[in-house]
Amino acid sequence: MKKVKLISAMLVAMLMAFMVVGCSNDSAGGESGSGEKSSGGGKKSGGKVNVGIVLPTKDETRWVQDEARFKDALKDSDYSTEILFSQGSSAKEKENVETLISKGIDVLIIAPHDGAAAGAAAEAAKKDKITVIAYDRLITETDAVDYYVTFDSVAVGEAQGQYLVDNAGDGKGIPLYLYGGAVSDNNAFLFFEGAWKVLQPKIADGTFVIANSSEAEAFKDKAELSRDEMGKILGQITTSWNANEAKNKAQTHLTAASKDKKGDVLVLAPNDDTSRAIADVFASDPDVSKYVITGQDAEKASIQYIIDGKQSMTVFKDVRTLVADAMGIAVDILDGKTPETTGSYDNGSKEVPAKQTDVIVVEQENVKSELIDSGYYEESDFSGL
Repeated sequence: MKKVKLISAMLVAMLMAFMVVGCSNDSAGGESGSGEKSSGGGKKSGGKVNVGIVLPTKDETRWVQDEARFKDALKDSDYSTEILFSQGSSAKEKENVETLISKGIDVLIIAPHDGAAAGAAAEAAKKDKITVIAYDRLITETDAVDYYVTFDSVAVGEAQGQYLVDNAGDGKGIPLYLYGGAVSDNNAFLFFEGAWKVLQPKIADGTFVIANSSEAEAFKDKAELSRDEMGKILGQITTSWNANEAKNKAQTHLTAASKDKKGDVLVLAPNDDTSRAIADVFASDPDVSKYVITGQDAEKASIQYIIDGKQSMTVFKDVRTLVADAMGIAVDILDGKTPETTGSYDNGSKEVPAKQTDVIVVEQENVKSELIDSGYYEESDFSGL
């Protein structure tokens, strides 16, 4: 009888142990949905997180794609990771960083919502001797940034500007509508710097006429703009990288435009989300006979727009490479190695060592070769190819 009781007690103890292990495993990961947390790949050890990743928002297609790429890149990693979203709030961004610090991270990868405001989060990490990697967007006005992984935003602007020049057709006085990213994002300034470098000579000689910015018109004879001058222009044409804001701004501009500012027009749109929104507005105006419009990020929806002739081009930035570069630097640091860099960027406080990734112009003619044949997307994702 005692033996039976002893065996029963042992079985109960074993069952409880399995339940505890099961509960522990269930709580290790997080599901990303409307919330802000997403578990990355990697092996968890003792609750410690080695690499913390903070992305700006789930409301832009680009960052949702980045989350997926990070998960793919990290699933076989020997290091534990966690991805948090800040949903466009600098306060939430700093809170996310503090959460990751409390979990013992060694490396912080952060795509800041606001480059300057993110300095406080970076400095909090540096106090704990955590290596800080700025991802895609530069953290400015602080020396607490160790590395920067980026696409060359000046080159993105140059590529968009050159596309408009090459596809403008003949004649003078062609209306040019300018739109920009968020004034809080250093990349928006770099992007506009590149675009202005290419477009300004055509504006100065009268080939292009600025249709929607008095500030840009005032500086039309200046080949190089100061940060303050660019800020004045961006203050008028900012979309904040937001499709609804872009749509509203485009509607306002076309409503106010005279017929000589319509007809065949050129549109500098900063990214794909805003490009589709602006394109829809221009396409619906009966006085706009033709528009050439730019974009960047090679989002699926915009690739379909390009196939359908509703968006002219996009600048393809292969996020797989950017993610691999960021994680490569992180793993080198964790392994005690010195990461390789290809350049540097002045963030207002220091020259930040950087790893740069090339960009590619995609239009109807090369959608298949650049995006399908490379395995970035499946042909079945689109119609009309």
